[in-house]
Amino acid sequence: MVTFSSSSSWSKFIIVYITLILTVSYLCPPTPAEAAASSSSPAAFVKKTISSHSIVIFSKSYCPYCRRAKAVFKELNQAPHVVELDERDDGWNIQDALSEIVGRRTVPQVFINGKHLGGSDDTVEAFESGQLAKLLGVAAKDHDDL
Repeated sequence: MVTFSSSSSWSKFIIVYITLILTVSYLCPPTPAEAAASSSSPAAFVKKTISSHSIVIFSKSYCPYCRRAKAVFKELNQAPHVVELDERDDGWNIQDALSEIVGRRTVPQVFINGKHLGGSDDTVEAFESGQLAKLLGVAAKDHDDL
């Protein structure tokens, strides 16, 4: 532990400490991923994610409705790109952006080929009707109740 005999010593320490922090942050720029994440808005992240993957699920890892939606794609042998909002520091901001984009704040929110399919009930309904398999261009399977 550092002890100081006078307030001027304390002031010098603070100045050196701040200078060190500023120097390190200048010499160690963010990685490209960190820079992209900090420079883009949550709405831009959502739109880029949706356009970059054929199946996207914005989810929370503990949510039973999210698990149900993910199970649908497992039945179809499809691997969605899943964004677990509760496991991200910016999850709340992404959820706010989703709310503005689709008009719903709930999870899951599922996107197929860049288009919003809906939440869990919408996904299961599309699966059971065969519409989801058609959207994905895969053969419909017999399925158990989800």
